[in-house]
Amino acid sequence: MIESLDTEFIDMSDMSIEAFNNMAESAGWSDGMPLYVPTEEAVGRLVETVRGDNEPVGPVPPRQLMPTMQSLAANAVMAGCKPEYFPAVVAALRACLVPEYNLHGTLATTHPCTNMIMLSGPVRHETDVNCGPNCFGQGRRANAAIGRALQLIMLNVAGAQPAEMDRATQGSPGKYTFCFGENEEESPWEPYHVRKGFDATDSVVTTLAAEPPHNINDHGSNTGKGILKTIAGTMAQAGSNNVYLNGPMFVVFGPEHAQTVARDGFTVETVQEFLQEHSKVHVSRISAENLESWNGQDRHAVGEHYYPAGSPSDIQIAVAGGAGKHSAFIPAFGNTAASSMSINKT
Repeated sequence: MIESLDTEFIDMSDMSIEAFNNMAESAGWSDGMPLYVPTEEAVGRLVETVRGDNEPVGPVPPRQLMPTMQSLAANAVMAGCKPEYFPAVVAALRACLVPEYNLHGTLATTHPCTNMIMLSGPVRHETDVNCGPNCFGQGRRANAAIGRALQLIMLNVAGAQPAEMDRATQGSPGKYTFCFGENEEESPWEPYHVRKGFDATDSVVTTLAAEPPHNINDHGSNTGKGILKTIAGTMAQAGSNNVYLNGPMFVVFGPEHAQTVARDGFTVETVQEFLQEHSKVHVSRISAENLESWNGQDRHAVGEHYYPAGSPSDIQIAVAGGAGKHSAFIPAFGNTAASSMSINKT
């Protein structure tokens, strides 16, 4: 079953996959990819995994609905979630609902942002999420289904219909799914969630209204400083929302880059400080019209530069991926926050 747009329940137990997908597409419930049928039995299996989570979810902007666990589970079933994935989906939605995340703004903007999900702690192994090679790509059900479930919730519960509420000029493939796990085992630094005040044994989901990853290729640098200079240069984009809106962003180091940087004595804090200073964009790279527009919005240069991050701590550092001398820069919408939430299952 699924909670329809008029909040009535429709029995789908005898409906074929083809018939359900045709109905879902006509009703506007589909992301364009084939969906699993959310039967009452399938929905019930997911709801059982969060029986101890009694805190209401919502209201979810912009529609301001207070969804039931059944309606959230129905979207997760449609996305292909196994029951053990569902607590992470619920936690990801809760993370998006903190006021600082600005969910309404991130869903209604013309910017191509989507809801990035990063999993940290034991949940990575419990769900078999990919933290290593090709972690941003295809090939692992947990990555695909958890990220897709949150996107379907944004479509069907929040009301982010493309070209209606979701006004993205071009969008991105990340609007289908964007979920990965932190590679804690190959990181030279403390896990992200531990640095955010959680226990190492906590399972945590972190969300950000983000662009897709921008690859950073540096096969030549063999020093930490050289790698960081390349990363900072990639962050220094004149067309990024971060340049004039600031806000958080992620730098996701590949393990090889991270280990070289740490070998040369860089901590997370000194990495953030280096990137902050070396990613600044000189006003000469900004068009005169943009400078006038930004000044009118009370967004001024610092000296002769714009800094993509409001402060070094806004540069979120994590490690993910496998072998190879690549890292990734993930810009954000700007007026948003990186939000972390514990995953509750019992």
